[in-house]
Amino acid sequence: MTRMLIVGYCYGIRSERRLCEEAHLNLAYRWFCRLSLEDEVPNHSTFSKNRHGRFRDSELFRWLFNEVLRRCMDAGLVKGEGFAVDASIIKADASRQRGVPGDEQVNWSDPGLSTRAVREYLEALDEEALAETLPKRLSLTDPQARWTAAPGGPAFYAYSTNYLIDTEHGVIMDVEPTPAHRTAEVESTKTMIDRVEAQFDIKPERLIGDTAYGTAPMLAWMVEEKNIEPHVPVWDKTERKNDSFSSNDFRWNEETEEYCCPAGNALRSEWRAFKNERSHVTKANTIIFRSR
Repeated sequence: MTRMLIVGYCYGIRSERRLCEEAHLNLAYRWFCRLSLEDEVPNHSTFSKNRHGRFRDSELFRWLFNEVLRRCMDAGLVKGEGFAVDASIIKADASRQRGVPGDEQVNWSDPGLSTRAVREYLEALDEEALAETLPKRLSLTDPQARWTAAPGGPAFYAYSTNYLIDTEHGVIMDVEPTPAHRTAEVESTKTMIDRVEAQFDIKPERLIGDTAYGTAPMLAWMVEEKNIEPHVPVWDKTERKNDSFSSNDFRWNEETEEYCCPAGNALRSEWRAFKNERSHVTKANTIIFRSR
């Protein structure tokens, strides 16, 4: 069954019903899946049952991923010095019409909402407290999916597939699925880096990412905790729409070498500049303010 799924991924066969038909007729597929001419092809419904059952419980796919990665490492395709991180949006199988505003009360005990996706969502709420921030819209079909318009165009319910990639040959080091939410995507980077370090004893010297990963907490985690050089544009939040001060409101005092805010508090700054192999200063310079 795993070999059949690999055939589907390689040849773009998205329907498992069609995949079973192809495996039934195609001799090359039968050979790869170790099926003789007399062997019966699994029923298409067997895949979903196993995917949500023994495949998930045994972490079979994670084991297979790590075995393939080990072979790439043995072949010298992984250098382990520079990693890149990014996320891809995957549309959820959830209807736009089956959604409610995120702050609306939902009767989850309604038998009409008693589905596997809803049960998993409620279990995650109890175990991981995923409801710290209310989503803009909540799907009654798949509550863990998030309403997003990130790719452009009309909004839809989606998930994110987060990739951690070795830049030497483009080998994917780790994958982590999350709801299509920027905070969840950024936090998944920590999970993937820690998991690769624990599994393979590999930690990158540099990490490449877009502006979404240029928040102060993320940069501080890379530099202070992991000693990783961030090649990430700093997320500029100088234009504030609330009552908090922006960076433009602070003034540098040359005599005391301190920043002063409009409220009169003195702040000490720490500049951290990083250089890459070509001795060019990156844009990942950060200012850490500490009130005195």
